[in-house]
Amino acid sequence: MVEHRRAPRRRAEDVIQVTNAITGDAAGRICNLSIDGMMLVTERPAREDALYQYSFQLPDERGQPQQVEIGMHEQWTEPATVPGQHWVGLRFIDLSPEDHAIVQGWLDRGREHWE
Repeated sequence: MVEHRRAPRRRAEDVIQVTNAITGDAAGRICNLSIDGMMLVTERPAREDALYQYSFQLPDERGQPQQVEIGMHEQWTEPATVPGQHWVGLRFIDLSPEDHAIVQGWLDRGREHWE
């Protein structure tokens, strides 16, 4: 696989569930996250070149959950090592200043979990 990341990524040491903000359906869980995008583990492949509106919660510096909602663009999907699961790479395309600050704060607090 060719490396296309522009920003360092942090792996999720805890389970961070992701929800489709439009339908309310579970979308998967975060494997890793950067300020530019994320990789999800899902039970079904994403649609090629699709746009998504996903939401999830990240803990702030006091451990309190902060809701984030981000528009994303599917970059790639491939089968995971566990049968029936898929890895999905997503690029952020619509990130509010408030959500950017929440994501950046979470990234900054977890330097020991960088990949």
